Amino acid sequence: MANIEESPVVTVTETPQEINWETIGKKQDTYSEKERSKLASAYEKTLTTIAEHQVLEGKVVEKTSKDVVVNINYKSEGVIPLAEFRYNPDLKIGDTVEVYVEKQEDKNGQLVLSHKKARFMRAWERVNEALNTSEVIKGFVKCRTKGGLIVDVFGMEAFLPGSQIDVKPVRDYDAYVNKTMEFKVVKINPEFKNVVVSHKALIEAEIEQQKQEIISKLEKGQVLEGTVKNITSYGVFIDLGGVDGLIHITDLSWFRISHPEEVVQLGQKIHVVILDFDNEKKRIQLGLKQLSAHPWDGLSPDLKVDDKVKGKIVVVADYGAFVEISPGVEGLIHVSEMSWSQHLRTAHDFFKVGDETEAVVLTLSREERKMTLGIKQLTPDPWANILDKYPKGSRHVGTVRNFTNFGVFVELEEGIDGLIHISDLSWTKKIKHPSEFTKIGDKIDVMVLDVNLETRRLSLGHKQLEENPWDTFETIFTMDSIHKGTITQLTDKGATVVLPYGVEGFAPSKHLIKENGQPAKAEEVLDFKVIEFNKESKKIILSHSRIKEDSLGIEKTQKSNEKRADSNDTRNAVKKIRSNIEKTTLGDLGGLSKLKSKMDDDAKNEDSKSE
Repeated sequence: MANIEESPVVTVTETPQEINWETIGKKQDTYSEKERSKLASAYEKTLTTIAEHQVLEGKVVEKTSKDVVVNINYKSEGVIPLAEFRYNPDLKIGDTVEVYVEKQEDKNGQLVLSHKKARFMRAWERVNEALNTSEVIKGFVKCRTKGGLIVDVFGMEAFLPGSQIDVKPVRDYDAYVNKTMEFKVVKINPEFKNVVVSHKALIEAEIEQQKQEIISKLEKGQVLEGTVKNITSYGVFIDLGGVDGLIHITDLSWFRISHPEEVVQLGQKIHVVILDFDNEKKRIQLGLKQLSAHPWDGLSPDLKVDDKVKGKIVVVADYGAFVEISPGVEGLIHVSEMSWSQHLRTAHDFFKVGDETEAVVLTLSREERKMTLGIKQLTPDPWANILDKYPKGSRHVGTVRNFTNFGVFVELEEGIDGLIHISDLSWTKKIKHPSEFTKIGDKIDVMVLDVNLETRRLSLGHKQLEENPWDTFETIFTMDSIHKGTITQLTDKGATVVLPYGVEGFAPSKHLIKENGQPAKAEEVLDFKVIEFNKESKKIILSHSRIKEDSLGIEKTQKSNEKRADSNDTRNAVKKIRSNIEKTTLGDLGGLSKLKSKMDDDAKNEDSKSE
């Protein structure tokens, strides 16, 4: 059997050292715990303390075709898509940019940053500040949209309405795309984060400043050169070099014009004078005609009142007509000075624009530059011998010209009018309106009742041409007389009744009850009794019911009288019997007593019946 060599025995004399597996394979750490803590604290101070959802500045440390790596002094760097920097094609390593911390660590432990959100938040703060301070900002016009343009302002989109692009209307919006312009923030919607900007506001502010400078140097009476900017029916707008003024149509020419285009043309340069201006409302009133002599200054000094002039009708209105007797010099012929007639007419009945006429100067004021004229003065005044031609009581034939509620205006000749009062049209008819009696244009016979020279009025009458029939009616329609009448009109108060000779009477409602108890109707012919007659007021009051009532009363009275007569005869007989009582015998007393009682009873019964 072979010999087996025995292994040497190892004797352990010390405890083995614990193995630090973290240091295995690594360079031996020569720092003590204290040094390590100190170094860690110093390192942490070099890192930026960040919080999520805040905006910080970072440095571009790397740029690729897709991403941009940004260092914000944090323990890790953030990666941002290059597309968020497309507005800045010149971005390079080392540039400082703003970033928004979305997450400190994602599931991979990576820092998540956004440059787009940072720009939006900064932009929102900037636009709000710009709105509050009216700051002028710059923006890039990105594209056209419905109603305006989309503008990039501080990295956020804003809307530029078409009406806010320029002070003048803009038709081609595309001409502004891809341009950088200046704007003012005019409106912000915090809820939807909408921003509205305006370029027009800058232009208006600049124009307003120019206006202030120009207006501050203006003085009344100052003569300036301007350009005709706009022409309207009421005047002309003049550009005075940054500020507009208005020449009203009445200040364009001393002569009458229908439209400003008769004097100026668009774009024409003219000299104007400042008539007035308002600093607050920025309104400037200009004049053109004031730079030339007033036509009235050239009016003949020999012209005076009562002189005759000739001219052309330039304006016709209802109240009168204006006559131009020389260029720029006009006089007014009032309608009342066109005819001696007093009835209402208009100037259109006498003239039309362009007519040539002769007139007499009635008033003349060179200071006020006013003149009134007349043409009726060229013919004799018909009222000069009115008392000879139309004496009181004379009869004439006239023409009905006009109606009023109270009468008829009648023209006897040109310039001589008179009034027939409605009460003087007819003796018998009750006329509510003159149109019931005659019509305009009819001939009518009249009598002159009165002549008033001061008011130039004639009082006329028509019924006075006949005798007053009421003198005769007074003898016919006496009190209690009965006449046939026809009911022509019924009202709540009564009826109008036509009596013989055409005279009208009135029957109250309570006097229209017939024998059968029914009221009378229109067009019925009945007997009527006159219960009232008034010659002065030409009033006849009638009654149909009274005829029957009075007839019954007479019959009742007759019966009563007959009964009273019988009763008196009975009483006389009783008295006669009583006087003979003493002469009778005792045997007759009983019979007489019965007879007397019977006669007394009969007398009482008769008396009670008569009552």
